[in-house]
Amino acid sequence: MNNNGLLLIFSGPSGAGKGTVLKELLNGNDNMKLSVSATTRTPREGECHGVHYFFMTKEEFEEQIANGQMLEHAEYCGKYYGTPSSQIMDWIEEGRDVVLEIEVQGARQIKEKRPDCVSIFVLPPSLEELEKRLRYRNTEDEETIKKRLAVARQEMETARDYDYVIVNDTIERRKIDTLMKQINKIIAAEKLKVSRAKSNIERVLNND
Repeated sequence: MNNNGLLLIFSGPSGAGKGTVLKELLNGNDNMKLSVSATTRTPREGECHGVHYFFMTKEEFEEQIANGQMLEHAEYCGKYYGTPSSQIMDWIEEGRDVVLEIEVQGARQIKEKRPDCVSIFVLPPSLEELEKRLRYRNTEDEETIKKRLAVARQEMETARDYDYVIVNDTIERRKIDTLMKQINKIIAAEKLKVSRAKSNIERVLNND
């Protein structure tokens, strides 16, 4: 019987509320794990290896790339960032569902390597609401907010390439509950797909 877990990708623009969605999804769910990314940058104060990131040297990171041990990776400002595959594959084989919160370029790389993954794009209710959320943070200047909105529009264009799209309008508790029901229905349906259940079909037909 195939009891492998799912590889779940969540993407969406800054301000769409991916963090809120995933916190709610992971809360109390012992069968679901959040992937930990790797980086070659130095740890910041309070960051722990294996919890916030896997901190690696440039040589270690490049060795993992060469050995095909990174599901995806990118380089920003001379530092590598990526998703190591070993722990994720171990969890999936144990039957655990693994969640990756990742940007669209990384998601594209993973989908090429793991076409069995389930990709979900988190949309804001509107661009106007997204702008309100970014301004409400009060952490960035006007130029940065405009850049984020321009990037967000580009990222949302890629939502068509994902398996599912959900709209995050989680102002009220009722709406959060509705959103979680939608995501859990997606997960349940994916686990019943014929492509994942072939071994179960053969088992029944062969009376094993």
